[in-house]
Amino acid sequence: MSFLIFLLVGLFAGILAKALMPGSANEPGGWLMTIILGIAGAYVGGFLGSMIGVGSGNFVGQVLISAVGAMVIIGIARLFTRRTV
Repeated sequence: MSFLIFLLVGLFAGILAKALMPGSANEPGGWLMTIILGIAGAYVGGFLGSMIGVGSGNFVGQVLISAVGAMVIIGIARLFTRRTV
């Protein structure tokens, strides 16, 4: 059951990150890449959140922290691919 919740958080975080980052909606990758982006964002966001002392036990907080992490990943990927908005 927790694996399904983990996938759901990843999906919602990836969708939110793609919606908030300019130009991300036009990038290639379907729903599977969006989930992977959100899951990777959960790790990055959890790491960054623990560094500044922000943690959340609720679903919405987890999605928001994961989305911030996913946005960081998108930004880093754009640095290496030289993709602009």
